[in-house]
Amino acid sequence: MVFGSGGAGGGGDAVVDVRDLWMRYGEKDVLRGISFEIRRGEVLGLLGPNGAGKTTTIEILEGFRQPSSGHVRVLGVDPLKGDDAWRARVGVVLQSWRDHSRWRVGALLEQFASYYRPYTGRDGYPGPYEVAELLARVGLSDKAETKAGALSGGQRRRLDVAVGIVGRPSLLFLDEPTTGFDPKARGDFHDLVHALSDLEDTTVLLTTHDLAEAEKLADRILILDGGGIVADGSSEQLARQVAGEDEVRWTRHGVREVHLTPDGTRFTRELFERHGEEVTELEVRRASLEDTYLRMVAQSEAEAGAPGSVPGEAEPAPDTGPARERTGEPA
Repeated sequence: MVFGSGGAGGGGDAVVDVRDLWMRYGEKDVLRGISFEIRRGEVLGLLGPNGAGKTTTIEILEGFRQPSSGHVRVLGVDPLKGDDAWRARVGVVLQSWRDHSRWRVGALLEQFASYYRPYTGRDGYPGPYEVAELLARVGLSDKAETKAGALSGGQRRRLDVAVGIVGRPSLLFLDEPTTGFDPKARGDFHDLVHALSDLEDTTVLLTTHDLAEAEKLADRILILDGGGIVADGSSEQLARQVAGEDEVRWTRHGVREVHLTPDGTRFTRELFERHGEEVTELEVRRASLEDTYLRMVAQSEAEAGAPGSVPGEAEPAPDTGPARERTGEPA
């Protein structure tokens, strides 16, 4: 069973278009005919247990691994055939990247930006960010002359983000992007992602184990388990399919009341239309993305008749086709 009604199948505005994608390692099917698309300016959260197929999916989309079969187009191009101009439009924020500790932050970003400048104007590509603007966006304006090795852990993660977006990508891959961030840095990063998607039409593919973060950032959630898609939709859509009803609590004339409804927003609006300021202490409780995720994965594994993926189990990764090293160099 696949929960939700997310997109699959060749929309004209699709930045990522995947159809019937299979990946086999030896006798094991890691991906089993999955299909989905990501539209321009959309933030898609890709979730699933360890071993569900997330890493393999990302590597195929980035052009680092050849699938066994299926149709894959990223920015209109087969990722395995993407040239340098195509890669200039793709940004990657990894969990870690090769050490540049002796570089000063501003000089390092200028060096990365120089890789992208030759492609400015090609196919409408606007060129990389100016370093000063980029430093301001990631909150490192006062660290331009600081060596990367002298940054704190959270500052290094901000620099990771800057390296990933320096080329002003049309498509941005985020892999556990806020690991090591304090709450303020995390909030600033969320604002940055919303600005990129809302104001610059950047498409974002987010992989994270932080379900609260996925719920805040993602327009749409795709849950993989056992190599297949078990859910595709907004967090609200998926929660409603699992939980069924919202719980609305309020106080009126000193009496606490509770009502279950399939549409908490609509019921709340009608409640205020009828009773206005008599309604106080209003609460609308919906299933969280974490609740939804756990129930959907459990149901998927029950339907499969097997325990499914085991936490900590890694996806197999033999070399079964062309693969390129994933580094912090421009993608």
